[in-house]
Amino acid sequence: MARIRIPSTIVIIFVTVQTGFLLFMYARYSSLMPQSEEKPSQVHILILSSWRSGSSFVGQLFSQHPSVFYLMEPAWHVWVTMYQNSAKVLHMAVRDLVRSVFLCDMSVFDAYMPWKRNLSDLFQWAASRALCSAPACDSFQRTDITSEMACKTLCGRYPFSKVEEACKTYSHVVIKEVRFFDLRVLYPLLADPSLNLKIIHLVRDPRAVVKSREQSVKALARDNGIVLSTNGTKVEDSKYKVMQEVCRSHVQIYETATLKPPNFLKDRYLMVRFEDLVRDPLSEISEMYKFADLSLTPRLKSWIYNITHGQGPGKKKEAFKITSRDAVSVSQAWRNVLSFQKVKKIQEVCKGAINILGYQLVGSEKEQRDLTLDLVLPRRQNQFSWSSFNPKH
Repeated sequence: MARIRIPSTIVIIFVTVQTGFLLFMYARYSSLMPQSEEKPSQVHILILSSWRSGSSFVGQLFSQHPSVFYLMEPAWHVWVTMYQNSAKVLHMAVRDLVRSVFLCDMSVFDAYMPWKRNLSDLFQWAASRALCSAPACDSFQRTDITSEMACKTLCGRYPFSKVEEACKTYSHVVIKEVRFFDLRVLYPLLADPSLNLKIIHLVRDPRAVVKSREQSVKALARDNGIVLSTNGTKVEDSKYKVMQEVCRSHVQIYETATLKPPNFLKDRYLMVRFEDLVRDPLSEISEMYKFADLSLTPRLKSWIYNITHGQGPGKKKEAFKITSRDAVSVSQAWRNVLSFQKVKKIQEVCKGAINILGYQLVGSEKEQRDLTLDLVLPRRQNQFSWSSFNPKH
């Protein structure tokens, strides 16, 4: 019997149309149903960012909190398994995985890791303090500040079932992701009554992002190909095409959340600039914790001070590690490292993001190298606040 082969493009179009129809029907159904005031028992926080924007650092600020179950970029598994697709096509699979993780349903990983597995099979599992302490691993207490190296040594062979077991014991589930490029993709999660979702949108000066990306060219090549829809071909992004997409996504996310936003986003979106965070860590972290319904402990305060007041800007081999370093120097390093020709090109492809997110363009190499010239504009002039939002205006 002959088999009928259906082109993958037709399948993708069908799935997209079907999903759109289901979302439309869900929205209509939801509008007709009485809204319950009761919220889920857990708080769900999505740290939404892009590669090399300081998101691993922000993730650790939450991961080390004793009330938080944290996972770093679980959607990595989706992209690795389905790398021949584009980021846009993978949005739905990423969203479904994120939703399952928020609900502590780790069976979603069966599709990406079908073999019998341990904790160590989960991407960047050791970055999660929750997977290095009870009940996931008996080597550390919840109040301990854990290190990836110690965790890898002591906890890697624990069974994968411990991920779900641990998740269910925390009041907060926090996920850091760099694989969403459109805030509207998250609307079904924000409207989902089983989730109590809040979004922290972390941004960074695109010029600093490029400087950091240059330390990790090979590591980012496969992800670059997915962003640019190259059907699995790796890309090094020497022409800043990926940066252009990243900058465009930050503008889209920010404007969607701040220009005529849907009502369900009220009090559930916070934009944070990496530069503000490293200049005044405790103040900014206190604001993020308040937004997330968490409190800062004395041990966390001490740890935060230590990791933001280290020596030097950090080394290339530390590109994906959280180490103690001079955080303010890190945020300004691009001004001495990048050539002015590169900076001009980045400013061309990311001009909109630089302006909208509150950074100052430089017009000459002299301005670039002059560190007394502050290129981070006052946040009050640029950052949206729900407290100042009045739909009648």
